[in-house]
Amino acid sequence: MNLELLGWSEFFAHNFARQNWDGYTVGRVAREHKTTYILYTEQGELPAKVTGKLRYQASGYQDFPAVGDWVAISLGDGKQKATIHAIFPRKSKFSRKIAGSKTEQQIIATNIDTAFLVAGLDGDFNLRRLERYLLQVWESGANPVIVLNKADLCDDAQGRRQEVEAIALGVPIVVLSAAKNEGIDSLKPYLKPGQTVALLGSSGVGKSTLTNQLVGKFVQAVGEVRQGDDRGRHTTTRRKLILLPSGGLLIDTPGMRELQIWAGDDSLQDTFADINAIASQCRFRDCQHDEEPGCAVQQALKDGTLDYQRFLSYQKLQKELDYLDLKQDQKASLVQKEKWKKIAKSIRKKQ
Repeated sequence: MNLELLGWSEFFAHNFARQNWDGYTVGRVAREHKTTYILYTEQGELPAKVTGKLRYQASGYQDFPAVGDWVAISLGDGKQKATIHAIFPRKSKFSRKIAGSKTEQQIIATNIDTAFLVAGLDGDFNLRRLERYLLQVWESGANPVIVLNKADLCDDAQGRRQEVEAIALGVPIVVLSAAKNEGIDSLKPYLKPGQTVALLGSSGVGKSTLTNQLVGKFVQAVGEVRQGDDRGRHTTTRRKLILLPSGGLLIDTPGMRELQIWAGDDSLQDTFADINAIASQCRFRDCQHDEEPGCAVQQALKDGTLDYQRFLSYQKLQKELDYLDLKQDQKASLVQKEKWKKIAKSIRKKQ
C-alpha cells in the first residue's frame, strides 16, 4: 500500500522525524476490535496489538489508538503481524463525552480532512441536532460539509436547505439522495487521493447507503427506519477506514442517538457566529442577554432577526460546556491528588 494514498503527509513525516523512532515503521488504524487492531501498512493489512508500556501509561480511552490514527510499529516474525509502540500526534479528532456519568473523552475518528455531517430530509430532520454535531466538528479541527440526504422523500428540499444555511453560516451544503444515487457527484471534490472523510450523523440518516454508493459496491448493511418517526437502527456497529475507488479514504461511523458534547467555548462561538456577532453590540460586555438594558440579543429576538429556538439551543449548549468544564476541573484535581499520594507513599517506602 502507498502511504501517501493512505493519508500520509508532511505533518506526520515531520513528527516521525522528530521522535527519532529508529527501527520502527508506520501504519494507519483501519479497524479496532477490543484489544486488537487492523492496520493499513506498506506490507498490506496487518493485525496489531499495543505494547504493555503503552497500555500502562494510558490514562483513559483517548490514549489508545483510534480509527484514523497513524502509529509507530514494529513487525513480528514473517511480517504477518505488528506491535504498536506509539500514536502519532493527531491532526484532527472527532470526539464526544462517553455515555454515562464518567467525564471522559471517547474518540470517534482521527486525522480527518473533511467531516460529512449527514442529516435525513425525512421525519427525523432536526436543526438542533445538526447544531450539536456542527459544534463537535468545529472542535475536531476538520472542515464540515453538511449532506442533506433523502431528498427523494422531501417535498421542499430547497426550503430545508435554506433552514440549514441559516444555522451553518458559510458551511458547504450538499442535497442528494443516496438511495436513488442522485447528487453523489457533488461529493467528489472532497474525495481526492489521500484525503480522509468521516461520515457522521444519527442512525437512520442513510450513512450506510451513502457509503455503498461511494465505494461502488455493497460493503455496509442497510437498515430500515421506524414508521412514525423515521428513526433508524444501528446498521454500522464498528468504525472502519475504507479505501475508495477515487483514491480517497472514508471513515464510516455508527449512528449516535445521543451526542454528548466534548468541546470548548471557541467551537461554540464558531457554531453560533451569528449570535456572537449580535452579542458584540450589547451595551455591557458581560451581558447575560436576559433583562439588561441595551441588550442587542433581546432586541434581535423581539424584532425576529434571531430565531428564539436557536437562541435556546445556544444557551443549552453553553450550560453543557460550563458543566463539562467544572467536571474536568474536578477530575484533574483528583488525578493530581492521587499522583501526590503515590509520590508520598514511594518516599515513605524508601525511608
